[in-house]
Amino acid sequence: MPAVVVEFTVEPFVEGQPGPHVTQAVAAVEHHGIAVDFGPFGSIFVVSDEQMPTVVADMMRAAYANGATFVSVSVARQQTS
Repeated sequence: MPAVVVEFTVEPFVEGQPGPHVTQAVAAVEHHGIAVDFGPFGSIFVVSDEQMPTVVADMMRAAYANGATFVSVSVARQQTS
C-alpha cells in the first residue's frame, strides 16, 4: 500500500512545554493507530495515501481547537528501496 511521510509543526512553540494545541494534535493522529515521532521542532508520522486526508484533517482540527496559531504540514512520498 503506498504511503506518505507527514511532518508537522504546531505553534506557538514553547521549548520543553508542548501545550494542548500540540499534545492533542499528536493524540488525534495516534487515535488512528499511527505512531508519531514527536520532536522539538516538528513531528513525523507515516500514513497510507488513503488515510492521509482524514488523519491530517483530524490533526489540524485538534490543533486549532486547542489554541494553535499556525500549523505547518509537509507531505512527501515515502522512499522505497
